[in-house]
Amino acid sequence: MITIVGLDHLVLRTDKLDAMLNFYHRILGCRIERTLPALGLTQLRAGHALIDLVTVESELGQLGGKVPQQNGRNIDHFCLQIKADSENELLGYLHDHGIKTEPFVERYGAQGFGRSIYVTDPQGNIVELKPFKEPL
Repeated sequence: MITIVGLDHLVLRTDKLDAMLNFYHRILGCRIERTLPALGLTQLRAGHALIDLVTVESELGQLGGKVPQQNGRNIDHFCLQIKADSENELLGYLHDHGIKTEPFVERYGAQGFGRSIYVTDPQGNIVELKPFKEPL
């Protein structure tokens, strides 16, 4: 059994970075936490979560395909914080349910760096599962 404990982050691809920053940073008040120009990535703090803006022309953004449009995909993936006893138990549980997984990888999210995996839902959306770190 998996228990969701929160949303870690979501990634939005954009060809309108200035307008997106104006909306999320200036209008909604999300603080810019990290900017990685070489990746085309800007991370904004949204409460306990992050909103990642990825420019579509960047190397990272090109992984998601064409510019978001009416019939296209805009969300690259979203990340769910989960309770998990161990990586092996989580992998076993998912594989027992016929879910294909990628290997665990160290990634940055709302709680800093941590190991997570990607899975794909039945509609083709990419879901990152990241074990929740209990506060010290």
